[in-house]
Amino acid sequence: MKKSISTFDRVVFVINIVIASLLVITGIISFLPFQFISALSVLSLFVPFLFAFNILFLLYWGVKLKRKLFLSLLAVFLGYLIFGPFYGLGKDNLKKSKPSDLKIMSYNAQGFNKNRWMKKSGIGDSIIKFIIDEYPAILCVQEHARTRHRQLKKQYPYRSETPYVAQRSIQAIFSKFPIINSGSMDLPDTTNNIIYADIVRQEDTVRVYNIHFQSFKIVPSTDNFTDVEKSERVYKRLVYTFSKQLEQANLFKEHLKSSPYTNIVCGDFNNTQFSNVYKIVKGDLQDTFLEEGTGFGRTYKLWKIPFRIDYIMADPNFEVLSHQNFNERWSDHYPIMATLRLKSHQ
Repeated sequence: MKKSISTFDRVVFVINIVIASLLVITGIISFLPFQFISALSVLSLFVPFLFAFNILFLLYWGVKLKRKLFLSLLAVFLGYLIFGPFYGLGKDNLKKSKPSDLKIMSYNAQGFNKNRWMKKSGIGDSIIKFIIDEYPAILCVQEHARTRHRQLKKQYPYRSETPYVAQRSIQAIFSKFPIINSGSMDLPDTTNNIIYADIVRQEDTVRVYNIHFQSFKIVPSTDNFTDVEKSERVYKRLVYTFSKQLEQANLFKEHLKSSPYTNIVCGDFNNTQFSNVYKIVKGDLQDTFLEEGTGFGRTYKLWKIPFRIDYIMADPNFEVLSHQNFNERWSDHYPIMATLRLKSHQ
């Protein structure tokens, strides 16, 4: 009997070593600006599970009073140092609002349901009403529908959209304040798009980027993982998408360096905060969720798992006053909003 228990523990410990190693290796790879090993790059999607399994191993060895618990304890500690927190506790920000504070929303509206992804009627109008009710000063929409700007003319006299000539998914930036310059980045071999707008607010000019990185274009299905041929196609799609996202993130980073203004970056990155795609874009910017968000910050739900793949990031010259995740389900994404204040306006 003792021998079988010992054998079982040895097997558990071997699995423990693999899971702990994968967490640390995935963390190290997340700092590389290129795709190191395809399979390991894909693992960034599963970092929360690697954390969860390591905590379970830690508890298992803790109950058995075995020193083997230090392996997972070390992995979790290093993982936390590498990835940072992914659960927001929020902060008690009691500062009074000022007229100069800037409220900005980012929302992948899935074309305002123009292709009837959702069977319920009136989805597009519900999104418009939601935006008007919340009334952010700046609105970044991914997967926009061009005709919808007519319903927002009164609230937003200024806008910039993906150019008509570009065969791209449509992004839009709406603003209460004048847009003095705008542009669209020509990402190679993709329908995805990044646009930007230089917005004047009083004596300040802020550049706002609206990002929509390469999508995985995978419809969730049990068959995708139980059928060998389909699983192989899914894996190849994941690897290809990661590669394109990295290319797009690096192109964006170079463009950001040339910005003459204080920057705000919004958008659908189609990847988690555990990826090198996220780290490349974030750089020295502030992730408003990590500064002021609460909970898991879910912006996309897949198999009831709360993924965070949509972001608002702000230049260090901003103070992040608030971050809000909404529960409105009118798209495959959920909207997010942050309130920012230039530190020069303190």
